[in-house]
Amino acid sequence: MKTPTESPTVAKPSKAPDRRRLLLVDDHPVTRRGVAALINAERDLEVAGEADSAPRALEIVGHQQFDLAIVDVSLGAMSGIELIKNLKVLAPSLPILVMSMHDEGLYAERALRAGAHGYIMKQEASDKILIAIQRVLSGDLYISDKMKEKMLHRLVNKKKETEGVFSIDTLSDREMEVFQLIGNGFSTRQIASQLHLSVKTIDSYREHLKLKLQLESGPDLVRFAIQWVKSEIASGPSAAAPVPN
Repeated sequence: MKTPTESPTVAKPSKAPDRRRLLLVDDHPVTRRGVAALINAERDLEVAGEADSAPRALEIVGHQQFDLAIVDVSLGAMSGIELIKNLKVLAPSLPILVMSMHDEGLYAERALRAGAHGYIMKQEASDKILIAIQRVLSGDLYISDKMKEKMLHRLVNKKKETEGVFSIDTLSDREMEVFQLIGNGFSTRQIASQLHLSVKTIDSYREHLKLKLQLESGPDLVRFAIQWVKSEIASGPSAAAPVPN
């Protein structure tokens, strides 16, 4: 009498993890494609929406839910910093990671104050970008170790650094963006093109900057902006903004 053959045990396929839904906000299609490819290659992540402008991002978030928004700083008519503030009103629980070509020394603090949960530069290696995404998704803040040290130094030495040293914290987000581009050597027309604004509007911002910074001329503004950008990017944590002449 033959014993019945036992059926082999078939392992149940493991359920694929739920993929976290990410929104990409960047006005450069090539950048969006590259970042999307990096993210979509991960088993637990997917780019579920893309926007090339701040208004489009707000429209999408108004109709869909996301686990994370990845936002650039420079977005044209509305800056990424302004977008962060608006997103926090529209979707208060939405984590936001800023990923930008601008040095973190220029914008990381402003982004965090606006409501972002992290800041990473586009030039960073792919694995670091993925680490930043996972950190923010897990509820943590993410900035580089260098930036942590710099922010801590500023906090501890706040009084010392503000005595006799000019602070640019009085500048609006858009004024800051124009100021930073001036410091990077952009002409008025180049800034207008970069920010999708008119030359007349940029000239107006230049005048506002001279008044706020108490500078007498356009060349003085350019010199001060260049000095400030260099001090923020090239120097260590102890750097302070130069005093305008």
